[in-house]
Amino acid sequence: MVTSSGAIGRIAVDAMGGDLGPSEVVAALKLALHQHSALNPITLVGDEAVLKPLISQAGLSRNERLSVFHASEVITMEDKPLNALKKKKDASMVRAVELVKSGEAGVVVSCGNTGALMACGTLRLRPMEGIARPALAAVCPREGGQFVLIDAGANPDSKPEHLVHNAILGSHYCRVMLGVAKPRVGLMTIGTEDGKGNALITETNLLLRRIDGIINYAGPIEGFHVFAEHVDVVVCDGFVGNIMLKSWESLVRFFSNMLREELQSNPMRATGALLSKGAFNALKERINPERYGGAPLLGLNGNILKAHGSSNRHAIKNAILAAGLMIKADMNQRIITDIARANDVIGESGAA
Repeated sequence: MVTSSGAIGRIAVDAMGGDLGPSEVVAALKLALHQHSALNPITLVGDEAVLKPLISQAGLSRNERLSVFHASEVITMEDKPLNALKKKKDASMVRAVELVKSGEAGVVVSCGNTGALMACGTLRLRPMEGIARPALAAVCPREGGQFVLIDAGANPDSKPEHLVHNAILGSHYCRVMLGVAKPRVGLMTIGTEDGKGNALITETNLLLRRIDGIINYAGPIEGFHVFAEHVDVVVCDGFVGNIMLKSWESLVRFFSNMLREELQSNPMRATGALLSKGAFNALKERINPERYGGAPLLGLNGNILKAHGSSNRHAIKNAILAAGLMIKADMNQRIITDIARANDVIGESGAA
């Protein structure tokens, strides 16, 4: 069980739901504790009979910053989200979210079933006052730095007010995670002229212009602008955002593999590659999706960080470190204030 000492700063990690299993989660935890000795206390949530031997093998049995919360069931990637939540009440994901709800942890990290995590977080923690739907915010690399992509997949069927809320959520997350004092917000569409795009984009653009001042709205943007040094927050619905995110990750792997093949194609190129190894490693690190760990589900009365189901130990480690930053930031009250101001301006109560 989790003690109350330091509970609000505790990170609850769903150890069972990822594709690579709990051994990869424990390995990630070891990396995180080694990299940051003052990391927040961690609670691994899952089957004690599985986790305790792994913890022992990793040499972490005596680490006072680590505890285990027993959960006997696992929500798999094949489970239907709502059915799983009804039938598997002792699942590691559910118990981890409940630790946040009860105040025994400040954030939950999970590599598990995305739909189940979204549903569990929304049902157990509930959206913040004035927010209709939560949104996933992903950090992606661009020229000169990074940008926040929101929504990255939580709400594929959005209304204009949902995208307005996304703009506010993304702005606050960008300030906290990327240190941008006044993030430039762009609305993703197919052209920069007003009226270019579908009805959702046209109405959202008008609403975002009305709340300029609550956010720093830079106007509509198109694909050419995304990876240029143009905006700091890219706003879209979850359908578009999820396609964008997965396309970027796939493209990174494609170019990395293609570059490796070309550089190894003859001795002269291999020699040149060896001489440029430092530059190639720096580039790989900068664009590597594992560097960014996971995406928070913003807009709930509690913190959830979703990592990819296929995350390896390095990606999970980065998700755990990002979770620590989320706890320290404590940005939720400022979000609620800005959401209320925006809803007053656009005449929306925030109801779905």
